[in-house]
Amino acid sequence: MAKEVLAKENIQLNLTLNNKEEAIRYTGKILADNGYVEVSYVDKMLEREELTSTFMGNHVAIPHGTEDAKGLIKETGLSVVTVPNGVDFGDGNIVKVLIGIAGKGDEHLEILSKIAIVLSDADNIQKIVDTGSKEEIIRLFNEVN
Repeated sequence: MAKEVLAKENIQLNLTLNNKEEAIRYTGKILADNGYVEVSYVDKMLEREELTSTFMGNHVAIPHGTEDAKGLIKETGLSVVTVPNGVDFGDGNIVKVLIGIAGKGDEHLEILSKIAIVLSDADNIQKIVDTGSKEEIIRLFNEVN
């Protein structure tokens, strides 16, 4: 049976992370610890960040691996990490919501589309930052069809 793309154990709320590298490593480690990716995928997430920032605006970053990291993905999955006090992604870009992505094949395109819909509403981003409920975050993403 395939894993849930976004399970409760993939969500960590109200963390304090000191810098961009720590934030990306934490987000990727959730995916590795829960069996979605090989541990080395986390390094590919950092490599991707060096190529181009995964900061998307509105206090959101979407760390993911490089194109050549596809073979390190075991299952399609997401991790969600909230950092209410923010973490500096450089150039004054403060991130409060990190969404780690590992997508097998072309599944990441559908996932990105869902994420874009949820995060296009600034109210949803604030709900994600403010909530103490992992279920609420799952509900927000599951509402999108």
